[in-house]
Amino acid sequence: MKHLKALNKYFWKYRIRLGVGVIFVFLSNYFNVLSPQVTGFVIDFVQRSLQLPGYKAPARPPDYDRLVEYFISWMEGIGSTGRVVALCGVTILFLALIRGFFLFLMRQTIIVMSRYIEYDQKNEVYSHYQKLDTAFYKKNSTGDLMNRISEDVSRVRMFTGPAIMYLANLVAIISLSVFFMLKRDTELTMYVLAPLPILAVTIYFVNNTINKKSERIQESLSALTTNAQESYSGIRVIKSFVQEKAMLGFFTRNSEEYKKNAISLARVEAIYFPSITLLIGLSTLMTIMIGGLYYIHGGHNIGINTIVEFVMYINMLTFPVSAIGLTASMIQRAAASQKRINEFLKTEPVIQNDKGAIDIIINGNISFQNVSFIYPHTRIRALSNFNLEIKKGQKIAIVGRTGSGKSTIAQLLLRMYDINEGTISFEGVDIRKIDMHGLRRQISYVPQDVFLFSDTVSNNISFGVDKAKQEAVLDASRQASVDREIAGFSSKFETLIGERGVTLSGGQKQRISIARALLKNPGLVIFDDCLSAVDARTEKEIISNLNQYLQDKTAIIITHRIFSLLHFDKIVVLDDGKMAEEGTHEELLALNGQYASLYNRQQEQEKVLMNPQ
Repeated sequence: MKHLKALNKYFWKYRIRLGVGVIFVFLSNYFNVLSPQVTGFVIDFVQRSLQLPGYKAPARPPDYDRLVEYFISWMEGIGSTGRVVALCGVTILFLALIRGFFLFLMRQTIIVMSRYIEYDQKNEVYSHYQKLDTAFYKKNSTGDLMNRISEDVSRVRMFTGPAIMYLANLVAIISLSVFFMLKRDTELTMYVLAPLPILAVTIYFVNNTINKKSERIQESLSALTTNAQESYSGIRVIKSFVQEKAMLGFFTRNSEEYKKNAISLARVEAIYFPSITLLIGLSTLMTIMIGGLYYIHGGHNIGINTIVEFVMYINMLTFPVSAIGLTASMIQRAAASQKRINEFLKTEPVIQNDKGAIDIIINGNISFQNVSFIYPHTRIRALSNFNLEIKKGQKIAIVGRTGSGKSTIAQLLLRMYDINEGTISFEGVDIRKIDMHGLRRQISYVPQDVFLFSDTVSNNISFGVDKAKQEAVLDASRQASVDREIAGFSSKFETLIGERGVTLSGGQKQRISIARALLKNPGLVIFDDCLSAVDARTEKEIISNLNQYLQDKTAIIITHRIFSLLHFDKIVVLDDGKMAEEGTHEELLALNGQYASLYNRQQEQEKVLMNPQ
């Protein structure tokens, strides 16, 4: 239950709606408990008026609610038995209608409040997800993240809405019923309510079991969701390797685990709920038996009307008391789900703005001084004692083999990770003292792993720019040499692409990603191996456009290939996280080292491609 304290801020926010809803709960139950009293009066009135055999006038008048007593005093003056019975019947129907009206208002306040809380909580979780750093997403699966924001939040809503409503209803109906039962006959009330302590003890012990099983169910559901999400995302790989049967087996095992946990909980609830109904039934039997004995022996001032009233009270208590189990189950499940939500909400991003972080204009003066970095999730050393100076307007190429640390440099410049040692500075200011959002707004980044959204081509290109003009989108697509292909799409720039751009080729996705970066028009551009899926002719066209676009910009191009058509002020060769060579194209060729070897190998491959014979 302690985990649900996180919801107090929402209850306070909607305190008026919650308070009014609780009042409606009380009013609906207040008019509900008046019906047994009206029924008891009409039964006694008929027996007394018709002088039925065995009728004995009560030694003292029943102690009814004041509103009912006003009604009785008015009815006594009517005289006609038929009219009294008819009016009492109409009154009971009227009370039911009033109760129904307040039930409607109760749901309109409490249940609607729960929907508002669900809306706020999903926004809170999503907003927090966006603040978390890259390392968090390396450690946690997408399926689990989705399950917590959907399934877990939905279970919490069952607490903030139905569970709160049932609990308030339970408290109101038990309080009012027991109050009027005690006023009617204290001893009979004690006998009737005797099974309830047994019910309370049962609930206490069973709730612990329900809570533990609910946690296991949510964990297995997260694993199942993750499995399904990965299968849907990687369906082409699964089909191409003919692994449908293997993936189905894997999903079946996870599904079996979820089924086993769910059935285990269902068994507990299957025993629990009928047990509650049994205890309620025992209360009804005890009412009739003990009340009947009192009536037969003429004690305790109990008549048939009293027995009928008590049976009606017990019937009123049947659903609320039986709902104790349902409500307890909802609360326990919500607590288990809220615990999982809290785990992420309490996770602080490792990468945060320092206090007093400042906004600066990024011109492109960048300095790496003795930078070392180890990935936190794998403990792999990506950079070691790395030094590099970049001046405004320079074009820098970073080349090296796969795993040499090239992409790490881009991640560090965007401050997706913080370095372990050394300093990275922009315009002489340490990157950790610069406002993160201000920094990223001034950098265009084309990642190695292109990501496109399930949206139109136009919206994907203009993703990083607010209210981009269509002319600018078209110009960016021209510079990325993708405009002709977009013109051939069914709806041109308004064509919807599939999830992650599944309907496009690898080269088209890369060029749309390049267009997205060019449209942003920043002072610093970082390209991370962004032409790997582009053919030679299109590559030359894009590089020709980039030569013009990058004239007054600082550019860092990370690649495993050498672009001879682009002039670089400096080329850095990385090897195992260390700078192996540095210099211009001519200087590195003269060194006859790794760069020269890479260049010569690439030239030979191009000759083979041009002359396949």
